[in-house]
Order: sequence, then structure tokens, then C-alpha cells
Amino acid sequence: MKDSIIKRDGTVVPFDRTKITRAIFKAMQSTGHGTWADAEDVTDHVLLELERVEGTPHVEQIQDMVEKALMTFSSNGESFADVAEAYILYRKQREIIREEKKRIGVLQPKRVSVDSGNSVQVELKLKPRTVTNRSGQKEPIDITKIREVIEKACEGLSGVDPIELELDSQIHFFDGISTKAIQETLIRVANEKASVERPNWTFVAARLLLHDLYKEARRNRHMDGNVYGHFPELVRYLTSIGRYDPRVLEEYGEEGLRVLGSYIKPERDLLFNYPGLKHLSDRYAIRGVDNEVLELPQEVFMGISAYLALAEKKEDRISWARKFYDVLSTLSITMATPTFANARRPNGQLSSCFVDTPDDSINGIFDGLTTFAKVSQNGGGMGVYIGKLRALGSDIRGYKNAGSGVIPWVRLYNDTAVSVNQLGQRAGAVSIWLDIWHKDIIDFLDIKTNNGDERRKAHDIFPGICVPDRFYRSLEKNETWYLFDPHEILQKKGWALEDSWGEEWERRYEECIRDQSISRKEIPALDLMALILKSLYETGGPFIFNRDTVNRMNPNKHAGMIYSSNLCTEICQNQSPTVRISSEEEDGQIVYRFQPGDLVVCNLSSINLGRTDTVEKLREVIPVQVRMLDNVITMNHLPLPQAVRTNMRYRAIGIGISGYHQHLAKKGIDWESEEHVRYADWLFEEINYIAIKASMELAKERGAYPLFKGSDWETGEYFRLRGYTDERWRQLAEDVRKHGIRNGYLFAIAPTGSTSVIAGSTAGVDPIFKPVYTEEKKGFLIKEVAPDLSPETLRFYKSAHQIDQMWSLRAAAARQRHIDQSQSINLYATPDMDEQKFLDLYYTAWKLGIKTLYYFRNFTPEEEKISQAAPVCESCSS
Repeated sequence: MKDSIIKRDGTVVPFDRTKITRAIFKAMQSTGHGTWADAEDVTDHVLLELERVEGTPHVEQIQDMVEKALMTFSSNGESFADVAEAYILYRKQREIIREEKKRIGVLQPKRVSVDSGNSVQVELKLKPRTVTNRSGQKEPIDITKIREVIEKACEGLSGVDPIELELDSQIHFFDGISTKAIQETLIRVANEKASVERPNWTFVAARLLLHDLYKEARRNRHMDGNVYGHFPELVRYLTSIGRYDPRVLEEYGEEGLRVLGSYIKPERDLLFNYPGLKHLSDRYAIRGVDNEVLELPQEVFMGISAYLALAEKKEDRISWARKFYDVLSTLSITMATPTFANARRPNGQLSSCFVDTPDDSINGIFDGLTTFAKVSQNGGGMGVYIGKLRALGSDIRGYKNAGSGVIPWVRLYNDTAVSVNQLGQRAGAVSIWLDIWHKDIIDFLDIKTNNGDERRKAHDIFPGICVPDRFYRSLEKNETWYLFDPHEILQKKGWALEDSWGEEWERRYEECIRDQSISRKEIPALDLMALILKSLYETGGPFIFNRDTVNRMNPNKHAGMIYSSNLCTEICQNQSPTVRISSEEEDGQIVYRFQPGDLVVCNLSSINLGRTDTVEKLREVIPVQVRMLDNVITMNHLPLPQAVRTNMRYRAIGIGISGYHQHLAKKGIDWESEEHVRYADWLFEEINYIAIKASMELAKERGAYPLFKGSDWETGEYFRLRGYTDERWRQLAEDVRKHGIRNGYLFAIAPTGSTSVIAGSTAGVDPIFKPVYTEEKKGFLIKEVAPDLSPETLRFYKSAHQIDQMWSLRAAAARQRHIDQSQSINLYATPDMDEQKFLDLYYTAWKLGIKTLYYFRNFTPEEEKISQAAPVCESCSS
């Protein structure tokens, strides 16, 4: 083996094979293709080639050999040409950087050794350059100041080199560059350096951004010294400009706010990675009238905590605000996007998502559209069940074939979503749900495709279908499936088919089939499923709602039934239409009266398993989280009275999860393993037990939710259905029967696509897209690095498109047993997926008792990062 190589500057240094392996492995990780063992094998090929070289090889010779080896290497029949291409591209980029350094006069650094292990001094020779300060004056660049900022940002982090960042940033400095541009360059270059081998660069970028935020906040708020010593002044100012709810200042007073401000822990800012800090600062921190930086990260957390603690007794508020702050600021939990954004703002709407059930009347439909418009106007997402609406060709007031069907109404929801955007930030978001036996289902499945009549398309909605057990059994037997008009059934039978589930629904369905006076369409069940799979493959939807499974496990079936899910498929709560019953003139005013229905409200928060990673921590965090969510219900400003009514009747919350894949990777648990399935079952039973107990204890203090009497919680059916039979569960069931439970629904695992970024965790219960990838946001490239990435965790971070989806379903089924609502579960196309395997996924999900399915993500890996930012319900990010 060679013992030395010649560098580009002509110096001879000892040969180190690990550097070759590391470079190859880095190229593999950039493509998501290859393991460390593969990189070692390629290195062996290079070393064999090196032995044929006479004398000391040059570094460029070695890199040429690596290119050649990668082009010819294969493992298990797989070519590594994509890795070779990535390696060649990287070499070219480094060549450009070297040439640019020469052009602007950056020479190679001279390191001065002061002892056997430390290199402390670097000399750079640069062409003279100036910087433009904030007053517009030019002055010489002070590299010393820049160096101090960089060194502080790198302090205590392994695998990062301040000298490297300084050098690579300076090639972007030009004469007259602004101080702001210098800081942005440092942040961008640090962020781009994040990799599998050196993930800590993301924290360097975060610290550099913090430096920028602190500097701007000091200037904008006229502060000296500690930026976190001025919380009362901040609240007072933000209240004066209408950005803060005045009750916070009124109820706590100057002294109370000073106590809370003194409790702020500035060092917790260092927990953020770069994407998380940038997201929090850009999206959730309150800014001034000119978008200037005012509220800093820890003040965001304390402001939310102080606001939610207003629901507590006056003498307990500060104590609870501190506890709320601790779970938020340590990133142990995240709140839903509307709570993050609006708690502490005037008239803050804190709920994530809503589910409506419009009645089959002109008033019902247009009242439903108004409901959606108001929800969207206030930043919420919406799920809408339209299964009560009459089909195409149905009669209207005795006129046959007058009905236009559901498609025109769906288009109105589509146009409302586009017209009434979410607080001016993005288009409204709505999922539309229809039963699989509805006569219009075939047209509905075609509503987002690019084929057919554009006048019957709605490209901005997200379709979902509600599927009974009978349909899956019809698939098994290759039976005919019958499609009906719900309005005709109601007219001829006196009951609505959609108002039942399970055995009663099946009995009524059979009755409709036998009644030859009821019109119907017939289609083989397999043909209908083929249309569903075609739509899934082309558009990612429809979402799936297994209605019998959901209603069978509904803990509040005594008070109603569940027709559909919400926008992100994690919510399953009782629904019913709000019906306009009269309009009368009273004292010169027209008064409309309504019979209120159940308009579902989602109040979400997620446990970050990346940090709350032991049962002991879960026992500390979850009771605080349950209390915070109950306070969200109390403190909420909802745009609709029927939503307020439903919220108070059920006091439903949705505890979710983020950091699931991260947690498994840290534990060394392979996603595709029996160990994963067993662990998911055990972990979620523990979480469920802690949450139910916490809600029961809260009921002792505040009372049970109003509809507790007769619920599965009271009768004990909830516990029997889930097989909770050991002594601790029997005791808890008895405690719940005796004292009640505060929240009628407890668990709902949302996607957390937005708030998991803040927490630096993996999203929801999804596998990761890739260990490292780059995403463009508003023209800025952000490097995303899997949390806690290391050589030890890398092998457990298998990419979503490479995972056998049956393992994902089995783990989801294990979790589902312990979740009273549902989960946002994405399924991913894999290289070996064919039509039969595709069908098997959806059939198996039903067979395993999974309640809902979200997207089917049929994208190439590079497109996947775009799909993960699809404009669905950011509100459901908790």
C-alpha cells in the first residue's frame, strides 16, 4: 500500500485510505444510494489500481481512479453510475471554488502549531476589499470581527471547522458588500456544509442566524446588554400596536410579566437547528409594522405559555405558565400551527382544522360554503363530508333528472379555497369526502386528473372516500358493487343510508339492492378499486376513511356517528349537519334560526419523541400537554357558534407524535422488523395510559366533558374493545367511571410537517425522505439533515421510498389500537411495487384495523421533497 500522496500544492503527506472512503460515502449519501460497506469495497478497487502506479501518486490521480471505480462498481446487481455522477459534480464544484479563491486572492491558510495537538492561527492574504455599513458608508472589511462571530458559532460543536467556514465564505465577499450580506453568506455557507458526516453545521448556521436576530432585536427595541431582559417592555409595546392580546398585560401586570421574563432560559435557543430557527422566526414570531424583528424565540414560547395559563386560577397562573414554557422551550412538545401563531395575539383562533357536514338543501350547501370561507379566513383547514348531497340526475321538488350532482358543488368549494385564503398567506385547504356507494363516485374519482372535461375538475381540493367493510369483502369475492342516490333512498325508505354503519348499514344496503324501485349503477368491485388505484397513482389521492372501523372504535358512539375525517385524516369525531330551520322578521330585522349540529374542531399538539424519549419524561410532559390543550379549548376564539358548541360539548383534543423515525433510529430499531411492531405497541400503550390518566385527573379538578354520561369511557367499553385487561388498566377504567374524563377524544397523530421543523424532529409517524436533502424555500436553499444523524443512526434511517410498506402498515396497526381517533399515514411507492402489491396495501390496511390513509406518494426521490411541502393543511401541523 502507498504510504504517501502528493497534494495539489506539491506537498507530500501521509496516505489515509479513510479519506477516500469518506469522500465516496459522502457521494453515496447525496444520492441516497449505497452503504459504508459499499464505500469500503470501492476503496479496495481504488487501492488495487493504485498499486500499479509507480512512485508517489498525485491526489488528482486518485480522484480519477475513484470516478472510474464508481462507474464500473455494482452491488447486488445495482449500478452506481448515479454516485459516480455526484462525485464528478462535487469535484467540479471544488475546482470552481479553488479558482475563485485564486481570483479574489485567498491563499491557502498557514496553520501555526503551538503544541502537539492544537492549530490556532491562520494567515490570509486578500485583495483589499470594503464593506458597506448600515449608514451606507464604505470601510475596510474587518476579518477579525467576522472570525469572532464564526468561532463563537462553532464553539463546542464537533466536526465543524471555523477556519473552513471563514475561507469558504470569503470567496463570496465582493468589494462593497453589505454587512447584512456578509451575515447571510456565513449562514448560507454553513447550512450548505451540513452532511451525513458533519451534521453539526446546521447548528452553526442556527447560531449565526441567532446572532443576526439578537442584533436586529437590540436595534429595533433599543436594548442594551442581555436581549432577554425586557419581556414586560416587549409585551407592553406589542399590545400598544395591536399585536398582543391586552389580557396578558392586564391579568399579569408588570410584576407578573417581570417574573415570567426572569424565568426565560436563553441557552435553550441553542437547541434549534437552522431550518427550525428560521421557520420559527419567519412564520411564528411577532414582527413589527414594517416586518422588523421584535419577538425572539424564547419570548415566543413564554408568550404562548402566559396566554394559555390565563385559563388557570389567578393565583396559579405564573406557576403553570412556567411549566408550559418548560415543555415548549425544551422542544419536548409542539403546539399546532394556529396555536403557535395566534396564542397571545388578539382574538386568536387556536384550532387547526374543522369538519363540516352540509345538509342536502340549497341553504345547507351555501351555509356550508360560508362556514368554510370563515374557517379559511381565520387560517383553518377544512374537511367536508358531502355524502348527503343528491346525485347527478336526481329529482328536485318532483322534477326528474334535475339534480346536477356533487361535482358542481365541489367546484364551488374549490373556488372558495382559492378566493378566501388563509390570512393572506396561502390558498385555503379543503378535503371533500364522498361515500363509495354514492352514484357520483366515479366522476368524483376523476376530479383531479388531467383528463376529461375541465368544467368538471377541481384541482385545488383534496378528495377522500368513505369505505365500509362490505366493499372490501366484495373485493375478496369479486362481487358487483351498487351505487345509489342518497336523496332517492331517503325519499323511498324514510331513512338515510349514510346515517348508519356496521351491521345496520349492511342490512339497509341489502334492502336497497332488493328494492327494484330504487335506481342504481352497477360496477364490479374490482373495477371500482382499479379506478381508485389509478387516481392514487396519478394524483396521490383519494384519502381513505374506513368508516365501520372508525365508528366501531368511537368512544362517543352514544352521541352520534362519524361520517368522514378531516383534511389530514387524523381526526375522527362525531359529526352532524347544522340545519337552517326558519327565517323571520323581528323588530325590523331578519333573524335566521338554526338547529346546531356537530362541527368538528381539532385542537392539536404533538409529543416530540426525539426529546421526550423515556417513559419517565412522558410522565412529566403529557399531563402538562393535556392541560395546555384543555386551556386551548377555553381560550379559543372560534369563528362559528356551532364550532364553539361542539368544542365545549366534547372538549376534544388531539395528542400527536413527531420524531417517530428519529426515536427508532436513536433506539437502534430497524423500521422493517418485528422489533419495531412490538415496540410501537408497547410505546403507544404507555402514552395512552399516561394521557387517559392525566385527563381523568383533570376531570377531578374541572369536571368531565358534558357528554361523558353513556360514553364508552363511562361504560368501560373503551377499555374492553382494546384488550386493556391488566390490573393497572382495570383500576384506571374504574377511576374514569367514577371521576369522568375531561376530554371526549384524546389522540390524533397529525402530519406535523411544519412544527416538526421547529422541533428539529422527523415529521409525524412517517419515515424520513432522505438522511440529507436540500429544499428551496422562497429562493433560499435549506439543507435538511435527519436529526441525531451519525454513523450509528444512519443505517436505521432508511428512506421512505426504500421501505417495504407492509412494515409501515403493521406498525400503524400496532399504534392504532391505542389511538381513539386516527393517524396521518402516507404510503410510498417502492421500486418493486406492482399493481397487485398496490392493491394489497389498501386491502391489508383495512384488514389490520387501520382507520384512515393519507397520501400515496408516487414521486421520484427528488420530487418527493416538493411533495412534502404540498399545500395541504399546515394548520394540522402540530
